[in-house]
Amino acid sequence: MSKKNFLAIYAKSFNWAGAFLPKETYEDCSSLYNFCRSVDDIADCDDKLTAKVQKLKVFIDSFSAQNCDDEIIADMKRLIIKYNISDRIIFDLFDGVKTDLVERLEFQSEKEIFLYSYRVAGTVGLMMAKILRVNDRAALFGAIDLGIAMQLTNISRDVIEDKITNRHYIKSSFNDVKNTIRIADKFYDNSFFSIRAIPLRMRFAILVARRVYRKIGYKVLRCGNFENYEKSGRIYVRNFEKFFETIISLFDLLKLSFAKKKPDITIAYHSLINEDIDYNARF
Repeated sequence: MSKKNFLAIYAKSFNWAGAFLPKETYEDCSSLYNFCRSVDDIADCDDKLTAKVQKLKVFIDSFSAQNCDDEIIADMKRLIIKYNISDRIIFDLFDGVKTDLVERLEFQSEKEIFLYSYRVAGTVGLMMAKILRVNDRAALFGAIDLGIAMQLTNISRDVIEDKITNRHYIKSSFNDVKNTIRIADKFYDNSFFSIRAIPLRMRFAILVARRVYRKIGYKVLRCGNFENYEKSGRIYVRNFEKFFETIISLFDLLKLSFAKKKPDITIAYHSLINEDIDYNARF
């Protein structure tokens, strides 16, 4: 598997924000994204389910091996050592991808949604925080919050697309889409104060990523009803909108300097996740 910059190819919003990171940090974030994207692509490729399951097994076995010729896995192992990232976080990510490897996926409870969102995205937020040299426990929770918020944004945006592949994370109704975005907003809000724990020269990039990705949810809401939502196609943030959100993020940076920590508004959701995931073992 040859090394590519998947961040620049597939994650336009993140790549935009990454421009505000120091070069070495950006490159390490890109290596992390390459790894996560490679795992995710196994679930999203056009192969038959049995082939996907086998591909994931081979990938996990390669990751678990002492020596590996796969450059993306080897680069991820370098990050694990460099930033003291727990292997348990990686295997949480693998478990999240396994969730998608079924003929039909339909969540029946909020816990399933939050647990899945932690596994496929909260883990990425947690690993990203490690790369940004964040060690404060409350701030690490904030990083998970931001990852979950972004995944809930994805879920609310991709209901039609996911339905085609027989994945039903939420019901196909605009009320459920709106409710998912409302909950995502709680996670976005709860993540704000924790950004203070990020070194100053890296802080702005995360504020930009947070604003740009949150904009997707607001654009979904502007559809107004499910009929318009179905007709809208894939919703994304245009470059001029990213530029505007970047400017607004300057005010967030100033606001962050004077912000006081508010009561935790996602603690009930984390309690559901914590029934299956021991955060202490990941931090």
